[in-house]
Amino acid sequence: MRNIFFPLFLVLVLLGFNASAIKKIQGKVIGNGAGIANATVSNLSGSRSAATNRAGEYTIILDDSDQELRFQAPGYLSKRLSIGTKSILNVKLIIDPSAAKKLAKEEIARNKAKNMIRIRGIAIKDPGMRTLEGDPSADIAAYNVITTGSPGVMVSEARTILSKPAVSRMQIRRIERNEFRSASNTESYKPIQENGFIAPNKTPLSTFSIDVDAAAYSNVRRYLNNGALPPKDAVRIEEMVNYFNYDYPQPGGNDPVNIGTEIAAAPWNPQHKLVKISLQARRINTASLPAANLVFLIDVSGSMAESNKLPLLISSFKLLTDQLRPNDHVAIVVYAGRTELVLPSTPGSAKTTIKDTLDKLMAGGGTAGGKGLEMAYKVAAENFIKKGNNRIILATDGDFNVGASSDQEMERLIEEKRKSGIFLTVLGYGMGNIKDSKMETLADKGNGNYAYIDNISEARKVLINEFGGTLFTVAKDVKLQVEFNPSKVQAYRLIGYENRLLADEDFNNDRKDAGDMGAGHTVTAFYEVIPFGVKSGFTPFIDPLKYQKYEVIASNNGSPEMLMVKLRYKQPDGHQSKLLQKAVLDTNSPFDKASEHFRFAAAVAEFGLLLRQSEYKRDANYEQVIRMAQAAKGKDTEGYRAEFINLVKSAALLAKDLLSIENTNKFNEKN
Repeated sequence: MRNIFFPLFLVLVLLGFNASAIKKIQGKVIGNGAGIANATVSNLSGSRSAATNRAGEYTIILDDSDQELRFQAPGYLSKRLSIGTKSILNVKLIIDPSAAKKLAKEEIARNKAKNMIRIRGIAIKDPGMRTLEGDPSADIAAYNVITTGSPGVMVSEARTILSKPAVSRMQIRRIERNEFRSASNTESYKPIQENGFIAPNKTPLSTFSIDVDAAAYSNVRRYLNNGALPPKDAVRIEEMVNYFNYDYPQPGGNDPVNIGTEIAAAPWNPQHKLVKISLQARRINTASLPAANLVFLIDVSGSMAESNKLPLLISSFKLLTDQLRPNDHVAIVVYAGRTELVLPSTPGSAKTTIKDTLDKLMAGGGTAGGKGLEMAYKVAAENFIKKGNNRIILATDGDFNVGASSDQEMERLIEEKRKSGIFLTVLGYGMGNIKDSKMETLADKGNGNYAYIDNISEARKVLINEFGGTLFTVAKDVKLQVEFNPSKVQAYRLIGYENRLLADEDFNNDRKDAGDMGAGHTVTAFYEVIPFGVKSGFTPFIDPLKYQKYEVIASNNGSPEMLMVKLRYKQPDGHQSKLLQKAVLDTNSPFDKASEHFRFAAAVAEFGLLLRQSEYKRDANYEQVIRMAQAAKGKDTEGYRAEFINLVKSAALLAKDLLSIENTNKFNEKN
């Protein structure tokens, strides 16, 4: 009896833990009889949040300890509700007349002299003005930059608001002539063709550019916290792995980068091996960093009006302003339908002046990103600091619609300007229309990095905790080339880095651009390896050749080496690369004997395989990812690894719901 009771008790405990770890709440946010789009629903700490869809509906994943929800929307009074035992929570928000009046006065004063369009709700005597609907006879008018970021407030509601003496503002946004901006999802991601297994006897070299971007992870987190699984192409596994700091050994000697390697069994396919290649850039104390010449290039177009865009952006840049030293300088360039220098280069000691300028920014109009970039590079060049950190920090949702806007046009512009020694950091904001592919392209071509800011905690991580890595480059054009020994390796596969692959000849070509590493940055890359002699369905059989013999030649005297890692980098102001290399011996190590960093990074990679529904995931599953990550969580001072474990739990719940829906649909189709 005792033998039966204990396993049963253990199962009940585990089931209770999994059930209480997270919970899902759904509902609708209503204002004046209609659903409010892009309202923010969050727990009280702000660590979990979701945005409503066009109909005002939301789904949010919470920790079991969360007992209240906060509901917020621009132009409305916020509201808190107790959750209790409910799984469905609907709420009605009340319009905030004082906030609407204040916003209207500020924006009308700011935009009075700018191009005007007519919007239903305000009378005007000028018959030459046109309406959004294109009816010049209608008794309506408004300014080009009038926006609150609340697309859930409809025309009828705006007319009601404007009829009140205390409110003189119409809460509606314009995108193009005769159009309203839809709250539908127009996010764009570059398609990813997952790397497959390659035979080293045919292709012994694997060459790619390093990637220190971590935007994909915070974007995936945003999807999961909003109660949805991310699109496959939003999941870049290398960026998810590189989101975390692994505290690898510091470089020795004069080189700013150190190479590390480790081999263990692949957790999702133990017959295969997992090879980890790690790079650690030298840490530099903030006080010792060179003087910075920064240009904040800020998108203030109409698409930035939502609360998780410009308001969050301003808060983020205030955090960065607090980190500036007296010898640092900042200029601020903004762009919408036109471009403007709103703050000339100002010393970092004038923090109040910088913050006051940020507080005055408001959103509206088109998005002339190309012109904004040109002005930012011009301002940065005029204030160039020799041997300093000259950098543009572009903050946008990437939704360019005026002037140069295609990825190809932007690439040419950035490639031309980067020769001046000015680097580019790209910070992405918002949801619904974020142009991830465009922002990634800008950062890649501009000798810079790309981060996605989904909340103020992420802004703190990128702009405070990783200040040196984000803003100061220690090695540029960093490339890796790995040569595999065919007597040890039957096939290999690079996990991730699909959009960073290079031709083998590019490795020695110093004219070929590659990724950069900032102070303290780490880079981790995994190869999944099929050992020689292991039967695998991933290595298809090919008939023997007629005119040449297939032969595996063992390397020098049966070398125990599995592979050779080569790295090239340039100094930040250099033009000639330096070569580093390291031979890696073949080992047979079980996964649970690998280092803590190896095991946690592998858990993140396996999570990426699951989210991408990879054909190579084999035995990967969410429960295994959770176990691996919990066992390798380590010190976790900032709580990022604990947050990851909660995200995996959320994803497991969402994937289970999706599977249930798919099974129901299949059943209905059959019956």
